Amino acid sequence: MITVDPAGPVAPFEQVRSQIADGIRSGALAEGFRLPSIRQLAADLRVAAGTVAKAYSALEFEGLIESSRARGTRVRGGNAHGVRVREAAQAFVEATDGITLDEALGAVRAAWATRRHSG
Repeated sequence: MITVDPAGPVAPFEQVRSQIADGIRSGALAEGFRLPSIRQLAADLRVAAGTVAKAYSALEFEGLIESSRARGTRVRGGNAHGVRVREAAQAFVEATDGITLDEALGAVRAAWATRRHSG
């Protein structure tokens, strides 16, 4: 379920874009899944249609979704993370007792930097 925090520090269109992108990459939104129309999602989230249109446009540019008048807006295939990545992410989340998401992401960034510089 997509949610938008209008008072949050992240722009509403980016909140929509990132939640859909995360759903696609995690495999929760499968290839061919039909997303709601721009108007429907905007009404559901109580945001302007332009907000959803901007999010969908960014997702289409990233190659995560495709839109057509005949078929609507659907998830493109080949964008979900592999099983090993999803399992590793789940194991990491389970091991992060007592820290915030920002702290956990900081740990990933630090490990990523070390990995990239050591190889």
